[in-house]
Amino acid sequence: MTLAHTILMIRPAAFGFNKETAADNFFQSDLKLKVTEIQQKALAEFDNMAQLLREHEIDVIVFEDTPDPIKPSAVFPNNWLSTSPDGKIFTYPMLAQSRRLERRQDIITDLSKNYKVNEVQGWSHFEKEDRFLEGTGSMVMDHENKMIYAAISERTNISVLEKFAATNGYQAVVFLATDKNSKPIYHTNVMMTLGDEFCVLCEDAIEEEWELIAIRQLLESTEHAIIPITREQMHAFAGNMLQVKNIKGEKYIVLSQTAFKALRREQKEMLEAFAKLLPVDVSTIEQVEGGSVRCMMAEVFLERR
Repeated sequence: MTLAHTILMIRPAAFGFNKETAADNFFQSDLKLKVTEIQQKALAEFDNMAQLLREHEIDVIVFEDTPDPIKPSAVFPNNWLSTSPDGKIFTYPMLAQSRRLERRQDIITDLSKNYKVNEVQGWSHFEKEDRFLEGTGSMVMDHENKMIYAAISERTNISVLEKFAATNGYQAVVFLATDKNSKPIYHTNVMMTLGDEFCVLCEDAIEEEWELIAIRQLLESTEHAIIPITREQMHAFAGNMLQVKNIKGEKYIVLSQTAFKALRREQKEMLEAFAKLLPVDVSTIEQVEGGSVRCMMAEVFLERR
């Protein structure tokens, strides 16, 4: 499993409760606070997270969100942008019209200027057909073994997924996963984290036994130790982590304080066998927008110029 050496983050200008995405994101909740108060709390959490990563010598690129148009979910760049170790930049089709505004050519231009980019692939044209694939929210990608794990939902269209996989030489591993209310999980990365030698997986969410068996076999065949979490832990964002490395090659698992508290001691010990845990408080961002730390980080695998 290839680990990112650089993380891209978007500092929000108008963070808030997005009613449009709340239609199928059951992790969201309206805190009924003033807009300014929510924004201030989100900014404090964002700045603290970026500082924590930098203190551990993890390379972080921060782009300021543009204030106009208003983009309440802009803090989650991994849904519209991703990169690959073979020098590609991808942009993706998004379900919510408010989120489509997050795609920014200036960020792609900046990356292309500072990193070696072989190709930029835009997939957003599928929005015209109401077919969506929301980046590394929809796809948990194993670049080393060329596999993509994806839970099918309104935001993860199987035909677009398979076209993306075939175009880029990946194998798509597709399954159905549900939350505690038996609704499709909106993004794969809330129930599955793939590290270089481990996988945090909400097995309870995969209701078809044959699908779970197949996924377990694939993970074991690629030498990933499976660390199961419960649906309750998934709803505390324990599946929404990201393993990264710093400039010295030291490995860290970034997770939220909410997730850290939800994990049992033995689960933490299993994770610590692979990397140091780096918990950070993003509770306002989690509650209001229904995403956690992994969603806040777009991995930059590109080689610097």
